[in-house]
Amino acid sequence: MELSQLRMFKTVYDFGSIARAAELLHCVPSNITARLKSLERELGTPLFFRDGRGLRITPAGEVFLDYAARILGLADEAKRAVAPSDTPGGPLRIGAIESSATGRLPRLLAKYHALYPQVSLELSTGTWAQLLDDTQGHRLDGVIVAVNIERPGLKSAVVYREDLILIASSSHGPLRKAADLQGKDIFMWPSGCPYRFALEQWLLRHDQVLPIVSIASYGTIVGCVSAGAGVSLVPRGIYEQYRHSAGWQGYEFPELTSIDNLFYWHENSGRHPAREAFLALLQTEFEGSAALEGGARAPQVEPD
Repeated sequence: MELSQLRMFKTVYDFGSIARAAELLHCVPSNITARLKSLERELGTPLFFRDGRGLRITPAGEVFLDYAARILGLADEAKRAVAPSDTPGGPLRIGAIESSATGRLPRLLAKYHALYPQVSLELSTGTWAQLLDDTQGHRLDGVIVAVNIERPGLKSAVVYREDLILIASSSHGPLRKAADLQGKDIFMWPSGCPYRFALEQWLLRHDQVLPIVSIASYGTIVGCVSAGAGVSLVPRGIYEQYRHSAGWQGYEFPELTSIDNLFYWHENSGRHPAREAFLALLQTEFEGSAALEGGARAPQVEPD
């Protein structure tokens, strides 16, 4: 078993095509096909179902994929540990919850690419639990999530704070208290989202038990609110991203306190100049900026 075989296997899985993997790895498709078959013979089990010209990963392949990702990640760490240069370069795998990826990272990623063009940055999104699992398993080099939690082997740093803003179509009229949400549909990310939890706790403190529609997309949530279908609680980054064209009003309540977003990485990942430069840029860009100080303000609503 060779690292090149593992890299071929993972690239074929990531892009769903031997032809695309061959293009990315700068080799011919027949070479990848032969190396994969050799790997399957060594493992004694198929890694892909071959349906005509398509490929689907097998259950054994799913299990092996996790090990392959960890082995490749450790190999990359080993190279960085002995590399003589501190110049950021090579692959950098970053994960983020969607609110961060949509509302906070686009301009920062453009700046990072301009500063460090030798870094091949990959950004993926997911739930906070999934992203932390992938960091623990060395499948991601660092992640941004909106929870402060202890995980074995992980280190963290606060990078910015998100204010929470209740948004509603202008047609609904002003929202001054939790009871004003009665009779309105509420759109939030599914259970487990820290912003949803903040809203649920706020409603409970005001004796409001209201149904919540789960939607795993801020674009869809904003679209529903803009159409007048209901209300939502969103982090300031999302509010600022959409507020100029959304057709809704934003309301801030002192009881809906800000939530820290943290950057996590594996403490045993060793030197990683690209990741360290990314974290430094995060801290520099958001320190004392609108993300921490508040940015564009929504009307402040005092508690009853």
